[in-house]
Amino acid sequence: MGTPILRLENVNKTLSDYFCLKNINMDLNAGEVHALIGENGSGKTSLMNIIAGNCFKDSGSIYLDGNPIQINSALDAQKYGITITHQEPVLFDNLTVAENIFFGTDLYLNTSLKLVNRYKIQDDCRKLLKKLNINMDYLKLVKNIGAAHRQMVEICRAFVSKSRIILMDEPTSSFTESEVELLFQIIRQLKAAGISIIYISHKLEEVKKICDRISVLRDGEIVGTHYVSDIEMPKLITMMSGFDIKHRYPKLSLKPGKEVFRVTGLSAGNTLKNISFSLKKREIIGITGLAGSGRSKIAKSIFGVEKFHAGEILINGRKVSIKSPVDAIREGIGYVPEDRQYEGLFMYLKIFENISAASFSQRSDVSIIDLGDEKHVASTYVDRLGIKIGNIYNSAKNLSGGNQQKVILAKWLMSESKIFILDEPTRGIDVASKVDVYNLMNELVIKGASIILISSDIDELLGMCDRTLVLFQGEITAVIPRSEATQENVLYYATGGKKKDN
Repeated sequence: MGTPILRLENVNKTLSDYFCLKNINMDLNAGEVHALIGENGSGKTSLMNIIAGNCFKDSGSIYLDGNPIQINSALDAQKYGITITHQEPVLFDNLTVAENIFFGTDLYLNTSLKLVNRYKIQDDCRKLLKKLNINMDYLKLVKNIGAAHRQMVEICRAFVSKSRIILMDEPTSSFTESEVELLFQIIRQLKAAGISIIYISHKLEEVKKICDRISVLRDGEIVGTHYVSDIEMPKLITMMSGFDIKHRYPKLSLKPGKEVFRVTGLSAGNTLKNISFSLKKREIIGITGLAGSGRSKIAKSIFGVEKFHAGEILINGRKVSIKSPVDAIREGIGYVPEDRQYEGLFMYLKIFENISAASFSQRSDVSIIDLGDEKHVASTYVDRLGIKIGNIYNSAKNLSGGNQQKVILAKWLMSESKIFILDEPTRGIDVASKVDVYNLMNELVIKGASIILISSDIDELLGMCDRTLVLFQGEITAVIPRSEATQENVLYYATGGKKKDN
């Protein structure tokens, strides 16, 4: 295929006392989609940040078109035509979608006065979104759009950047099936234009569909590179984890108990319309739908993060008033939000303080904290979930995305809640860690807890849920029992399909 457009030779980087990237050798061809996969904490994002100029290598060489280059800043990377889309999009919340997409481009009314031509930006954005078949309000402030649309904004920004190399870090972590296919269409357009992509993902099915080659990173080292057509899924999982995973969805066959939770007639503006469902003891129910269907709105309404104008919530047959997360926690409800950095963690607090945070909300003597006990219990949950932290005194911001997610799960496990709302709990988590999360869900239901699992991953819902509620435009269009749930069935109702006559 000729000279690679990008080549890394013996790149090393010490990231902490406990972890380093070791002798990384990897190349990328023109017009190629090259997957980089590995467990959380294996070093994928750190390696991408070295290429993007956000982190500096200790030694080794980087070549562009066969010529050695030095990337000492993000600006250097941009000059070489290298762009990165982050797992947690880095956007300007108080600018519109259009302004974010075209930020940094030379769209001015007057170049000397630097007056921004907003009309041109809006018109070009409208044409771009139409070309890419993306249904999004380009005049909306970014702070008012969901996680999936935020990710799409960053991808659109990379599309218009005229880059030669795009680094995509978990681009589909918050996407539905239809949005994933939309992204793949965009990637195919990029490939056809000769643009090269390094694609980080934990979703191996996606990797097999869109990528040409796969490099596996484990414990800071590349353990192998293969053409997609030459390697099977079980082999990839073994390379990533060092062991074989035979059962991806370890669902237990438990008989649900009595009803413990009920929502009746829940409505919120034009987002949710007459939502009603129940949850039994030891039951896992799923909620899914396309982006904008209201699935996360249900979670936030139940947990008191957002208000609803009609409806009621009953716990063990008793009507409860939940006006804030504190109310929800005291009623025994735990909530793992979709957006872990903005809503799930105190990024600058220590890890043990994050894990214990929800437990203190249930106590009246919160002014009296036994730090020794707090640290000991937090360490116990770190060990149980296999969280790679260095030590419990580190800030949550220093953890990889997957380990941040595990800290949030540990927080709610420590709280001893009885009803768990898990919104995309395995988003951005590797295959082995997903199995850990599923086993924790099993452990919870064995102990009598009940779970509402909100997910865009249909396979996950089919694998772990007793029933699945499907949303379309804020309404429940179907409640599908496990015995009848299929991908086709769920997608039919998620896209507005009506109940079929027998």
